[in-house]
Amino acid sequence: MRDVVVQDPFWGPRQELLRTRTLAAQYDQLVATGRLGALALTWTPGSEEPTPHPFWESDIAKWLEAASYVLGTHPDAALEAKVDGVIAALAGAQGEDGYLNVYFTVVAPGQRFTDLRDAHELYSAGHLIEAGVAHHEATGRTTLLVVVTRLADLLCREFGPGGAHHGGYCGHEEVELALVRLYRVTGERRYLDLALTFVDARGTQPHYFELEHGRRGTPGFFGEHFPQREQRRREFEEYNQSHLPVREQTEVVGHAVRAMYLYSAMADLAAETGDDGLRAACERLWTHLTTRRMYVTGGIGDSRHNEGFTRDHALPNETAYAETCASIGLVFWASRMAGLTGRATYVDVLDRALHNGVIAGVSADGQRFFYENPLASDGTVERADWFDCACCPPNLARLEASLGSYIYATSPDAVAVDLYIGSTLTADVAGARIRLRQETAGPGADRVVLRVAAAAPATWSLLLRAPSWARSVSVGVNGGPPDGVAPVGADGYVRLRREWADGDTVEIRFEVDVRRVHASTLVAADAGRVALTHGPFVYCLEGIDLDVPAHAVVLGESTPQPRATPSGVVPDLAGPAWGETRGRADLDALYFTERAPRTEIAVTAVPYHSWNNRGRSTMAVWLREA
Repeated sequence: MRDVVVQDPFWGPRQELLRTRTLAAQYDQLVATGRLGALALTWTPGSEEPTPHPFWESDIAKWLEAASYVLGTHPDAALEAKVDGVIAALAGAQGEDGYLNVYFTVVAPGQRFTDLRDAHELYSAGHLIEAGVAHHEATGRTTLLVVVTRLADLLCREFGPGGAHHGGYCGHEEVELALVRLYRVTGERRYLDLALTFVDARGTQPHYFELEHGRRGTPGFFGEHFPQREQRRREFEEYNQSHLPVREQTEVVGHAVRAMYLYSAMADLAAETGDDGLRAACERLWTHLTTRRMYVTGGIGDSRHNEGFTRDHALPNETAYAETCASIGLVFWASRMAGLTGRATYVDVLDRALHNGVIAGVSADGQRFFYENPLASDGTVERADWFDCACCPPNLARLEASLGSYIYATSPDAVAVDLYIGSTLTADVAGARIRLRQETAGPGADRVVLRVAAAAPATWSLLLRAPSWARSVSVGVNGGPPDGVAPVGADGYVRLRREWADGDTVEIRFEVDVRRVHASTLVAADAGRVALTHGPFVYCLEGIDLDVPAHAVVLGESTPQPRATPSGVVPDLAGPAWGETRGRADLDALYFTERAPRTEIAVTAVPYHSWNNRGRSTMAVWLREA
C-alpha cells in the first residue's frame, strides 16, 4: 500500500476529500449511532443506549481499514489518535478467549455461533481481520493485528478439525478472504486452511434450510406441496451461494455482495494452492456474470428483494438495485482474477465498475451516499447521510483509500500498468529499485507519459494494458513519437522488454472517442436504446439540464461530443437531440393515438458517477435512439 502514491487530477482531489471530510463524517456517524460507544460493553436490558447490532463491528472495521490506508501514505496525528482510540476500544471489548462481538457479549450472551446463517458473526470477524492486516501493512504496527490474530485463532479452534462448529460456515461470506489476507501477512498456514475449510463446506453440510425448517417444526412450513418446498429451498440456498459445492457452481446467483466476497476468496485460494477446480469455477462464474447479469455501469444485482440476482438478462433500470458494496466486491474479484490469470479483460471490468458503479456511491462533497445505484430515476432518488445498515459508506472509503494497490501489478521481472491514473510506484524489479511515475490528464485521457527512475540499468518487461475503451494504442520510447498501432498480446497488454535506465520515458497514445453502446436484444429494458461512453466513463442525462424528462429524450444521428467542464478533468458530452412533450395535454390524459411531437433540443450528458449532485431530477443512462 505504501509503494504507490496517487497524484492524479481526477483521483487526487477525491482522495484529499476522503482524508479531510469523508473519514471525519463517517467517524462522527460511528459515534452518533452508538457503534463506537457499544465497545465499552455498558449496554444492559432497558438501557437508554442504542441496542448493539451483530454486525456493528464490520462498520467500525471498514472505517479503520480506510483510515489505516490513509495513514500509510499521508501521516496525520489527529487521525492516528482516532485510530488508536478505536483499536484500544476493540481490545477492551475482546474476551479472554479472543471472541469479539458486542451483540453476543452483552445482548445475547451464550448464543454465539448459534445462528451462522443470519447473525453475521464471521462476516464481522472477517472485516476486523482485514482491518488488522491493513493497519499493520500501512503503519508497520501490530496493535490491531494482535487483536484480530487472537480472534482468528479462536475461529480456528471452533471451526477447524475437531472444533465444536467444524463444518459450519457464515451465511454472509467475508471471513474466507480475510483469513487468506491474514495468512499472507503472518505466514501461519492454519488461517489458509480454515479459509479453505469454509469454502469447501459451503453447499454441503449443514444445510441451513433444513436447520430452519427443523426449528419451525412443521413439514409444510415452506408450502404444503413438495415442488413448492423444493423451489423455496433452492431460493434459500442460492441466496448465500450454498445450493451447490463451490467447484460445481456455474451461475452467479443470490445476494450479490455475498457472491463477490465468496468468489474473491475462491480466486485467492486458487492462487495460493494451485487448485484448478476453484480457478475453473471462478472463470465460469465470471463469464456468466459479465455476459448475462452485469449492468453497463459495472453495477450488479437487479433485485431489491434479495439484494442480488434473479435471472439472465433481467436488468431493469429504474428499479436496479446495483448496491454500491456489490460493485466494490466486483472490483475485489476482478483484481484477484487479473492477478490469478494475468489477463487484462478482468481489469477492463474493474475499470468500468470503479469509475461508474462504485464512485457514484458518494456525493461530490464526500458526505452523502447511495446504497442502491439505479440507471434511471423519476426524480425521487437522492443520496443519504448514513444508513441503519451502513455497509456501503465505509466500504467505499476503504476502496478509495486503497486505490494505489489496483493501479499496478508486479512480478520479479515485470511491471504491469493496469489503470491509467497519475501516480508514482516504487518497486524492486529484476534486482533493481525503481520508481515509475505516471503522468496523465485523468482516466480516459488520450495521452499518458511514464518516467523511469533507477539507480542502475536492468532488463525487465513493462506491460501496458490496452483498455477496451480505446480503439487503438500507440507507444513511443525516449522521445520517439508513438509510431503506428502497438501490437497487443493475447493477454491484452502491450509488452515492452528492454534494458531500462534512469531517465527513460514512455509515451502512450490512445484513440478515444464517444461510443454508443447497445445492449443484447435479450435485455428487454434496453430495447431500442443506447448508452453513451467515453473512456471508462458511462454517461447519463439529468432532467435538471433539460426542459423534458430524461426519459423523453431521443438521440438522432448526431452523437454528443466531449465538452470541457470547469474542472477540466472529465468532460461532459454535448450535442443535439430530440425531446418529446405534449405540454398541458400530458397532464390531462394518459394515452393518445398519435406520437408525441418532437422538438430539437440541446442535451448535456454528465458522467454517471456525478449524477444527483445538483439536486433531485429525472435521470437516464439508456437513451432512446431514433
